[in-house]
Amino acid sequence: MAKVDTTSRLTELRKLMKDRNLDVYIVPSEDSHSSEYIAPCDARRAFISGFTGSAGCAVVTLEKAALATDGRYFNQATKELDDNWLLLKQGIQDVPTWQEWSAEQAEGGKVVAVDPTLLTSNAAKKLSEKIKKSGGKELQAVSDNLVDLVWDSDKPSRPNEPVTILDQKFTGKDVKTKLEELRKELEKKKSLGFVISGLDEIAWLFNLRGNDIPHNPVFFSYAAITSDSATLYIDSSKLSSECKAYLQENQVDVKPYQDIFPDATALGKTAATNKAEGGTNKKFLISSMASWALKRALGGEDFVEEARSPIVDAKALKNETELEGMRACHIRDGAALIQYFAWLEDQLVAKKAAIDEVEAADKLEALRSKQQHFVGLSFSTISSTGANAAVIHYKPERGSCATIDPAAIYLCDSGAQYLDGTTDTTRTLHFGTPTAQEIEAYTLVLKGNIALDTVVFPKGTTGYAVDCMARQFLWKEGLDYRHGTGHGVGSYLNVHEGPIGIGTRVQFSEVALSPGNVISNEPGFYEDGSFGIRIENIIMVKEVQTKHKFGDKPYLGFEHVTMVPYCRKLIDPALLTNAEKEWLNDYNADIFEKTKPYLENDELALAWLDKETQKIV
Repeated sequence: MAKVDTTSRLTELRKLMKDRNLDVYIVPSEDSHSSEYIAPCDARRAFISGFTGSAGCAVVTLEKAALATDGRYFNQATKELDDNWLLLKQGIQDVPTWQEWSAEQAEGGKVVAVDPTLLTSNAAKKLSEKIKKSGGKELQAVSDNLVDLVWDSDKPSRPNEPVTILDQKFTGKDVKTKLEELRKELEKKKSLGFVISGLDEIAWLFNLRGNDIPHNPVFFSYAAITSDSATLYIDSSKLSSECKAYLQENQVDVKPYQDIFPDATALGKTAATNKAEGGTNKKFLISSMASWALKRALGGEDFVEEARSPIVDAKALKNETELEGMRACHIRDGAALIQYFAWLEDQLVAKKAAIDEVEAADKLEALRSKQQHFVGLSFSTISSTGANAAVIHYKPERGSCATIDPAAIYLCDSGAQYLDGTTDTTRTLHFGTPTAQEIEAYTLVLKGNIALDTVVFPKGTTGYAVDCMARQFLWKEGLDYRHGTGHGVGSYLNVHEGPIGIGTRVQFSEVALSPGNVISNEPGFYEDGSFGIRIENIIMVKEVQTKHKFGDKPYLGFEHVTMVPYCRKLIDPALLTNAEKEWLNDYNADIFEKTKPYLENDELALAWLDKETQKIV
């Protein structure tokens, strides 16, 4: 996490701002599709600021520069930002949001600008209101991205990876059925059509996968669906003859990627003509995550309705084929992790080998790659020793990372993409003698993990409501963690998937947890400069049987699919209730039974599995 000297980059950017009479320029993290994870060519905020975390926003004025990010990245941002930057720690009392800070800089009639493809319409509207309230001028849309102009020839090229068809034996539903169900939703909403910009939504809808964004099997594209047409906007060179025939068979037209904006303008005119001729006042639907630029192209408020994407909702409710795929891939993935932890302990303790964080992560990837249906990683492995484990989204760098210390905490947060599902598992281990503080913190986090796993709740309950289950034991000791407790997980798609989540963010109160949702359960604790602990399982929402059904509603709970033991050395049985011990012993027995067949030829892994799943009394 070396600092980058951003002085010359900021000087060039400010020159471009002056040439265009701009006083404040906003550089979001996202790409034109509101992707959380982006291709290297879209990493504009990282380029201009030097901060490489996945979340944040940079704001540059003619005299100052600020970088806003959340609690997951405070440590990382402190290490990566140079002296040109002010760090805005979002969520901390009395620290302004980046929107508030931008508005403050606009006082006195100053001009704030942004690339309209990188900000959602709603975010642009709210920001513009704040700016005007502070005495600034209306937010200006600048189509030339100024950071791209500074980046110039050093900017990575746009990826153009091939697109593949995902077989129905993995998707559980064909394209024609998905299109039919989507059109029924559009009919209910009385929409003229739906212009889709979310990359994972498009991949899911057409049962296609790509590789344009590292670790996310998506491809750059847009789509437009009406009652009688379906159009995929994509660089056709990505499509094999098989893909083209498949799309034709499913009555999907293919047009160039760059045609979306002129076509959106034409669709907007269709809506305007329909309204002018006395027809129904139907509008085109776009996702609330679609860009300001897309809404402007469609004609703005009069012809566009923004809502949570119906595809996002449908995609989050996994069908039985997808759920079974998640169970199966987590068993295979669990076996690979067991092999890895057994190997790592043997190397560090028995063989006294010196292994750095990246070398260890490489070994884990190699073990995973041998599993059936493996495609790649679902995110860069967080392999962190000692104090590095306290950096929540730490990313070890090859050649400069730490050597793993067997006398310190080791945190490994990793996952993989398989044709039948996506995995994301975190385990915290100790290969030596942990301190009393580490044992207590780990056990409190484990209790929260178990409490969330076993909670039963009525239909209609949100992730916002159950978040406290995971934090309660830490709270009793005056402790907490600065990240959400759970995120949705895609089915051979993005490892972070909406609209559900478990945490304190207000959006997690908007959508109830429902059977078929796949979500993570990952409480943690971090002692800055010393150690970090996180335990993460993937859990699936299911209906459960209860003695009563108050309110005549179904009651729900979770099924865990992650099959990796916890660290025995870090568990204090005295802090566990009998019910927690019973749950833990049942879980260990389940792990042993399901992963053992994959480890028959690995005596080291079998011995480690046997040791870590011994009964706790």
